[in-house]
Amino acid sequence: MEEFSVMKKALIACITGQDGSYLAEYLLSKGYEVYGIIRRTSVFNTARIEHIRNHINLICGDLIDSSNLNRLLEKLPQMKFII
Repeated sequence: MEEFSVMKKALIACITGQDGSYLAEYLLSKGYEVYGIIRRTSVFNTARIEHIRNHINLICGDLIDSSNLNRLLEKLPQMKFII
């Protein structure tokens, strides 16, 4: 019988910061599917994650807006949350 493994998923708040970018690299190396929350601004500062940008899923969101966070969490069920 063949076993299927489910890819682990992680949601990282502030993925464009120093800690978030290092965490994203680490989780990718461990086989996680990585989602990152970035703030909506006129200019996206993604310099720290450019080298992994094709391997992560970026989501615009605001950590201060609780209704926005609730919508994000509803869209991403069964996720291991790392904030």
